[in-house]
Amino acid sequence: MQKPHVYVTSDHHFGHQGIIDYESRPFPDVETMNSKLIERWNETVGERDKVYHLGDFSFLNKERTRAILEMLNGYKVLIMGNHDRGRSRSWWLETGFQEVSEHPIVYEGFFFLSHEPMYMNKHMPYVNLHGHIHGQKYESPQYVNVCVEHWQYKPIRFETIRELVVTSEEQGE
Repeated sequence: MQKPHVYVTSDHHFGHQGIIDYESRPFPDVETMNSKLIERWNETVGERDKVYHLGDFSFLNKERTRAILEMLNGYKVLIMGNHDRGRSRSWWLETGFQEVSEHPIVYEGFFFLSHEPMYMNKHMPYVNLHGHIHGQKYESPQYVNVCVEHWQYKPIRFETIRELVVTSEEQGE
């Protein structure tokens, strides 16, 4: 049996019509966007895999958000984003996330998982995996933007991120 994988993603904005125009998403309407995001998640993530969602998951009500979470593969962890914070941690747990954090977390002692990009300098021992800024990107190897716009609208495998970091370190960036 294959070992479960760990994935990271952010800023799905399920149910948010405006994000299609704001970020030039390639979907004609919110229903198509929601459907494609679910499809791409499930073609990437297996049932036993773990996904860290770095915020701004859904603009829908509890029942519709729960229905989407029930369709998505994997064990799901939410690090709340600015649009998620209008609802309580317990609200998100009740919709179907297995874990919810109101604050950034450190993963494997090296990766700082947050919604908004956090201040980093070259002397800090972390790489910041973040969302929030959608199509924008910091030109620094200490930041990896995991917004769906950068990763073909699907979660990115953690090993891929690790390889990116190692490659940029080897190139002396």
